[in-house]
Amino acid sequence: MSIRTIQPFQPFQPFQEEEEEEIVYPESDGKPMADNTKQYRWIVTIEGGLEELFENDPNVFVAGNLFWYPVKGKPRINVAPDALVVLGRPKGDRGSYRQWVEEDIPPQVVFEILSPSNDGDEMKAKLLFYEEYGVEEYYLYDPDTFRLSGWIRTGLQLTKIAQMKGWVSPLLGIQFELDGLEGELGIYRPDGRRFTSYLGVAAQRRQQQQRAEEAEQQVAQEREWAEQEREWAEQEHIRAEEAEQQTAQERRRAEFAEQQMEQERLRAEQERLRAERAEQQITQERQRAEQERKNMESLLARLRAKGIELD
Repeated sequence: MSIRTIQPFQPFQPFQEEEEEEIVYPESDGKPMADNTKQYRWIVTIEGGLEELFENDPNVFVAGNLFWYPVKGKPRINVAPDALVVLGRPKGDRGSYRQWVEEDIPPQVVFEILSPSNDGDEMKAKLLFYEEYGVEEYYLYDPDTFRLSGWIRTGLQLTKIAQMKGWVSPLLGIQFELDGLEGELGIYRPDGRRFTSYLGVAAQRRQQQQRAEEAEQQVAQEREWAEQEREWAEQEHIRAEEAEQQTAQERRRAEFAEQQMEQERLRAEQERLRAERAEQQITQERQRAEQERKNMESLLARLRAKGIELD
């Protein structure tokens, strides 16, 4: 649910009125902020959660246990909610919230945390006070019984909210839940994050720091792995270049061997041709010798026929 849009931000300037100099608006009643640690822890948790919720909006004032004076000149009319939210007033330190100094804007949302010292009449009086002086949303929580109550303005009255479990504040956008087996109060921001105590915030910060350290370690490890991958890739590249060079050398050796084989084949072919020519010459010489022998025998035969004998 969206949060109400308020007036443009104006830096807070404490307002001084001369006629008020004789009227004292006490900033404390001398009583402790809380009756016990449980009540104090819930006050701080809710006030701190509201501060965080509106930390980036300079035009929302959040306070805890701050006296609120709604009527000028009547300091006896006052109340100090455990937590209050004023939409439309700037952030800034105040000793009390004097409504007429704050453009007559009352706190729109108030929270009360019950303690054993709070009686029914006191809480009824506070409800009537908030109803009369313009509160639009009022939430009351008892941390001992885990009972959560809420009221919302309808016209001039604060009407009780029938079902608080799962209720979403129209003005703040926060959701109320009763978590766990016992139903302890859980307040959740619009982004789903839960209001938490200081110890919870510290634990969250430790978890965030641990996650950041783990993420940093993971980044360092991934960087180391990437460096190893780079080195392995570089080594593979070198091995690939060496293999390519070796392949080129083998190819050159094979080409050289093939050239040698071709030269040997050519030489063998030449030798074969020379041998054939020599064989042909020998055959021709043999044929000539045979022909000469035959010619000689024929000549001798003719001579013998003529009675000529040769030694």
